[in-house]
Amino acid sequence: MHKKVIIIGSGPAGLTAAVYTARANLAPLVFEGSQPGGQLSITTDVENYPGFPDGIMGPQLMDEFRKQAQRFGAECHFQTVDKVNLSNRPFKLWTGNDEYFADAIIISTGASARLLGLKSESTLMGYGVSACATCDGFFFKEKKVMVVGGGDSAAEEAIFLTKFASEVWLIHRRDELRASKIMQKRVFDHPKINIHWNNIIEDIHGTQETGVTAVVLKDTISGEKSEESCDGVFMAIGHTPNTDLFQDYIDLDSNGYIITKPDTTYTNVDGVFACGDVQDHNYRQAVTAAGTGCMAAMDSERWLENQHI
Repeated sequence: MHKKVIIIGSGPAGLTAAVYTARANLAPLVFEGSQPGGQLSITTDVENYPGFPDGIMGPQLMDEFRKQAQRFGAECHFQTVDKVNLSNRPFKLWTGNDEYFADAIIISTGASARLLGLKSESTLMGYGVSACATCDGFFFKEKKVMVVGGGDSAAEEAIFLTKFASEVWLIHRRDELRASKIMQKRVFDHPKINIHWNNIIEDIHGTQETGVTAVVLKDTISGEKSEESCDGVFMAIGHTPNTDLFQDYIDLDSNGYIITKPDTTYTNVDGVFACGDVQDHNYRQAVTAAGTGCMAAMDSERWLENQHI
């Protein structure tokens, strides 16, 4: 199948790009990937997206984005692109054994939650260990949980979990949070949240039958270790851009984010554009992602016109 524009990834960036390219009669094809709707699909109340004074649930917001794009003719497939060839045009993409051709590509593959890298963490993932409070918080009613991290994500996860858990420990390796002031205040003021400064989780105890039973905490200053009982551990320690697919073709920075030309969404490959968290390690907000999705759509539309495609 040959399309003028293929969008790889969804979320606010990819689906906004789909709205704009669809309205420009480019009939975009969107491959939504392994997390349709992007990170907002695992986010609870979105309070800061303009136009929703009472807030809106992340999955609901992404569903509205998708419907809007489809209304104008975008085609959304819940498939993951496994391989690309960006060395010549038309560009080639593969999902499984299916091959697609595109005159222009918009990359909006976003970023994925970072994990600690413990063996016990991977064994117990889904059995008390989680990287998504919205997905799994419900299972921890009246239980004690740990949240690892110190940024806005960790603060948001901790506050969300107080809706269910009896006690939330925020484990942070430093002695101050990186979270925004308003989020810090909410954490400090919440009676259910206990902050444990200068600590890391060195191991997680439990089995897939029992779930998580305890963690081993290590004081980063004294080196002292202690075992603390708990029922769940939530990772909120940042994200890694999903750019492995493109590293042979697209210029990336030292952290793996796509480098775009100043004030545009152009990558180093003519006809390939990038938007959202895959190229933004600074703001990482739904509204800024949507803004760059609009930019990528307009950039690709103008580029296609100039190519007389």
